[in-house]
Amino acid sequence: KHGYDVNAGGFAKGGPYGGKKYFSPYGNPRLSDGPDGEHLPDRLATETCNFMEANKGKPFFAMLSFYSVHTPLIGRPDLVDKYREKASKISGQEFGEEEQVFGKKPRKVRILQKHAVYAAMVEAMDQAVGKVMKKVTELGLDDEVVICFTSDNGGLSTSEGSPTSNLPLRGGKGWIYEGGIREPFIVKWPGVTEAGTVSSVPVMSTDFMPTFVNASGGKVKAKIDGVDLMPMLKGGELKREALFWHYPHYSNQGGFPSGAVRMGDWKLVERYEDGRVHLYNLKDDPGELKDLKKGNEGLVKSMRARLHAWYRETDAKFLQPKKGQKEKPWRP
Repeated sequence: KHGYDVNAGGFAKGGPYGGKKYFSPYGNPRLSDGPDGEHLPDRLATETCNFMEANKGKPFFAMLSFYSVHTPLIGRPDLVDKYREKASKISGQEFGEEEQVFGKKPRKVRILQKHAVYAAMVEAMDQAVGKVMKKVTELGLDDEVVICFTSDNGGLSTSEGSPTSNLPLRGGKGWIYEGGIREPFIVKWPGVTEAGTVSSVPVMSTDFMPTFVNASGGKVKAKIDGVDLMPMLKGGELKREALFWHYPHYSNQGGFPSGAVRMGDWKLVERYEDGRVHLYNLKDDPGELKDLKKGNEGLVKSMRARLHAWYRETDAKFLQPKKGQKEKPWRP
């Protein structure tokens, strides 16, 4: 059986149901309206708290996917005022030039953080997370509940007003550069993780399911991309040779169709338009500014072969010809 037993406010898009519905009335068939002006992040936190209250006597899984921070950017007025005051005291160049992939309109990337509405939305989400964590404590479940926090992509830095910056990482949402695919992952796991510890080992969201299933005494029978993170969370090593990405289309954020493979500190990016590749050492150059493919031809060849083998294994799909286009798009 797939899906969730309870869906409170869930929708098929990243933004809130019906567009600009960050405040009640929400107009959401899966979420009753609250008092006029009720803020969506706070309401979703309340729904999560109520769910935990109702299920505190048995194992439960709650996935809280905030619509924040996502366009349309609409913040709580008191927090917007707070950050506008702060932003008024910050000076400097806000935008820089970004790589031009397609179209004639020059693309800008944010290089200075001073977007008051974005900041207001981040704080409101942070307050909502705090509300859920406080409820865990009130229920006496601090030693039993695992809390994980992460994001699905990097910040929106190259389009739609470019409200945030991912520097020193390159690119953002919609790009295969680190600014688009590298996000924080925070874990509070009683008896497993030690407070204050930090790991630089890269992991994937596909790792969550095998980790949670194995931790709860189950077993993942199907072959999947993810691995169990428990050894790493306990301070040990994670046995994985490579991580893969496949982004076979253009995006309104400006990114190009591409794939990538990371092996240790090395990352190979392959462009699907023409098959060009770029090689970066992320330890020395996390901003992916220095292409090292020249002089490392052997490494490029082996990493590219590994990436292409993964394409075949997963039956990856690639660009299709545009209507009337005679030339066939590149294929690996």
